[in-house]
Amino acid sequence: MENLRSRTWLAAFGLALALIWVAPNVINFGDKWWFSKTKLNFGLDIQGGLHLVMGVDVDGVVSESTTRLAMLLKSEFEREAIPVSEVKATNALAGELSVTALNAAEVAKAQKYITDRYASMLQVMSVNENVINLKYFEAYMMDYKSKVIQQAIETIRNRIDEFGVAEPSISQQGSNRILVQLPGMADSERAKTLINTAAKLDFMMVADEFGSVDLPKLITEAEAAGDYDLGKLKYSDYVTRLNTDLKGKIPEGTIVLFEKSENAVSLEAGKVPYLIKTETNLGGGDLDDAHMTFDQYQKPQVQLIFNSIGTAKFKDLTTKSVGKRMAVVLDKVVKTAPNIIQPIGDGRPVITLGGGRDVQTMTDEAKMISTTLRAGALPASLQQLEERTVGPTLGADAIQKAALASLLGALVILVFMLIRYKAMGIISDLAIIINITSVVALLTSLGATLTLPGIAGMALTVGFAVDANVLINERMREELAKGSSMTVAIKEGYSRAMSAILDANITTAATAVVLLYFGTGPVRGFAVTLLLGIVTTMFANVFVSKVMIDNLVHRFGVKKISI
Repeated sequence: MENLRSRTWLAAFGLALALIWVAPNVINFGDKWWFSKTKLNFGLDIQGGLHLVMGVDVDGVVSESTTRLAMLLKSEFEREAIPVSEVKATNALAGELSVTALNAAEVAKAQKYITDRYASMLQVMSVNENVINLKYFEAYMMDYKSKVIQQAIETIRNRIDEFGVAEPSISQQGSNRILVQLPGMADSERAKTLINTAAKLDFMMVADEFGSVDLPKLITEAEAAGDYDLGKLKYSDYVTRLNTDLKGKIPEGTIVLFEKSENAVSLEAGKVPYLIKTETNLGGGDLDDAHMTFDQYQKPQVQLIFNSIGTAKFKDLTTKSVGKRMAVVLDKVVKTAPNIIQPIGDGRPVITLGGGRDVQTMTDEAKMISTTLRAGALPASLQQLEERTVGPTLGADAIQKAALASLLGALVILVFMLIRYKAMGIISDLAIIINITSVVALLTSLGATLTLPGIAGMALTVGFAVDANVLINERMREELAKGSSMTVAIKEGYSRAMSAILDANITTAATAVVLLYFGTGPVRGFAVTLLLGIVTTMFANVFVSKVMIDNLVHRFGVKKISI
């Protein structure tokens, strides 16, 4: 009985969790408190929305980068007192440059400088008299083009997150295209304007000298007085309103901005406030590039490269701010706030990431920061290649018919189980209902998007559930036909059916894992729903149904269950 009590509590706990997650899908709680208000998202094929294909001007960015590099080399040679008469991009699109020195001795100096400073970026193709012909390494060029696409995706994602679209799909297509799908979005003009807005990057000083200002307390009071928070407003609107309310309560010339906490899933879930000085003249326009490198101890770090104007600004700022923190701010979100250790005059500062974490975590963070900086500093121009305002694939009428057909199909199955297995059919029907409820609950809790292939996976889950209960019930019938008692029939029925149930579910799970690993888009959606369905089938139609029967027999003293 003690084991049965534990299993009963476990089943009840699982069912309670499922109901908690499912509830927001059928009940509008509004401002009322509930454990979770997350709802199941529907894909583009069910609720319609906006479908955009954006072309990324990768070649234009490469050409611009080559031209800027030529200008950067020219200024570096002047700083290093290496006389050259000309540095120019001979074929900017292909990443080719030439350096013309004054004589053979200066050629050697220039070539050594390039080899030392740009060993992983530039290769010397040839030296003709006083001219050094350079070109990007092919591996560097491929990596750079990939970064251009990633920076465009990062920018678009920042803009879409601001728009508040649930579960947008943003993915790379080919070498220079990005597919954007916005379920439930009908305002195409506003969405396109938002997507094409360039991210704004700023380098701003943290006002640490005002340490006496209790930011968390001021923020809490302002939110309570205005009855708002980050969950009710878009981030930009939230920051604007908060700083308006805090005017006079924080020092003049400062604003409050936020950084996402390291372990938080979103800015709303974990925001870290910063008091930032507004006076700054250093922004994304002063930055040429940002990429991940490794220090002498092979720890990841982020290398920034400012242009000539940015170098002068950065030198002046760091000279005056040694020991203080500088916040890297993208679209009013603090991405990182490193300490300035010493004045930096070469325009090549390094952001170190500290220690205490594994190398992979630090590498991922360095890649994220560099991608974010490039997204603000080098926004690739986007060209709209395709636009469709998509209605549900099957049409509203067809969707309604499909829903009706699904309900009728489920009703037929429930009635069949009831007629065929009588009292055991009722238990099987309850288990099937719990099964589907659990699938929807898991999809909701994971923040997944339900598409038509996902619905197909749910339909297949009902098939698994029915198959499991049919096997169990038929085994129990066989035992009863032999003259076994009800207790023995229940025990043997579940025990003998379990091997067949496990075989069927394991082989199906293996297929689903392959689809999940190699598939994309709708195929992966089907695979995810299928895997969740296998888990809920084992929980509801095997574990919970056994708990219900055991309670009837052992707790309530039922001697016979019709089957």
